[in-house]
Amino acid sequence: MPEPESHNGDPAAHDVHQHAATLKRLEKSSGSLAAQAIARMDETLPWYRAMPPENRSWIGLVAQAGIAAFTEWFRHPDAPQAISTDVFGTAPRELTRAITLRQTVEMVRTTIEVMESAIDEVAAPGDESVLREALLVYAREIAFATAQVYAQAAEARGAWDARLESLVVNAVLSGEADEGAVSRAAALGWNSPEHVCVVLGTAPDGDSELTVEAIRRAARHAKLQVLTGVLGDRLVVVAGGSANPLAVARSLIGPFAAGPVVAGPVVPDLLAATRSAQAAAAGLKACSAWQDAPRPVLADDLLPERAIAGDPSAREQLVEEIYRPLEEAGSALLETLSVYLEQASSLEGAARMLFVHPNTVRYRLRRVTDVTGWSPSDVRSAFTLRIALILGRLADAESQA
Repeated sequence: MPEPESHNGDPAAHDVHQHAATLKRLEKSSGSLAAQAIARMDETLPWYRAMPPENRSWIGLVAQAGIAAFTEWFRHPDAPQAISTDVFGTAPRELTRAITLRQTVEMVRTTIEVMESAIDEVAAPGDESVLREALLVYAREIAFATAQVYAQAAEARGAWDARLESLVVNAVLSGEADEGAVSRAAALGWNSPEHVCVVLGTAPDGDSELTVEAIRRAARHAKLQVLTGVLGDRLVVVAGGSANPLAVARSLIGPFAAGPVVAGPVVPDLLAATRSAQAAAAGLKACSAWQDAPRPVLADDLLPERAIAGDPSAREQLVEEIYRPLEEAGSALLETLSVYLEQASSLEGAARMLFVHPNTVRYRLRRVTDVTGWSPSDVRSAFTLRIALILGRLADAESQA
């Protein structure tokens, strides 16, 4: 009588009654096969020997489950089987963190090799080729199941990491960064670089995950650490590893949508990054007032617009970093700068009003640049100096009231 045709040409899919003896012998030997597989791992896999007992125990259960799943699969080859659940469902999810994909492949390979070497003993006479081919098919399925388990674990970790990163970025932007945010950042691989700044701009339309990944690629190329996320319509990047915020912004600007991109000042660590983020956010809000602003632009270059827009930190910075140093340097510098600006930046006009030689005015203006870092002869700097003078005088008037 001819042998029945196998399902899809697979010899393992013959009617199970033809292989009842093999199935019975396979069931009896499953325990010893699992023990042999564990012994082989202990002998050939150094990483397995070095693992803590708890993890070795879980791996042993996975090996046993794999052999038991093969037995069940051999019993009902036509039935749909969720191999990943049968085999890997016995181990905790944390095992995918403790054991790499490469190590799992080595574990599976070792177990399959042990089973393959025992085929002649386990198979009933005449069933050796059937059992061997069934094992080859099962090995393929278990390989796919292994890849699926690790892919799902990676997706879950990626989703969790994305949520964690979003929490850190939002804490920095909202001024709520604390030691908890630092700990979460450390879990994401942030190793506390010395220089940190925040870059803000408009997020492009489309998949935010693609935008975040583009920022990460640009950061790797620039050798920067980043924590990034899309919050509403804004793309936020907390970058570490460079003391030059403008260079940081230029290296990361590609994924931003059209429009202004503002870099906050450099701060020493993640806890202080809120100050950089708030400056960048205020600069982004005020950037429309400076239509010729470069892209990217420093938040400190937008101090006058930020002050006019009501940013208290910008007002304080202009007073403390420009007005007060000039005041301490002597009344002549403040008076000369004020008259020079009122005279439309004319050296001769200022000299006439002050009754001094133009060279004296020129000397005092150079001193203004030395003291403040802003040059009165530059139009943009002159505007900043003028706003600083106004705010300083207002501050003085308030203190005397």
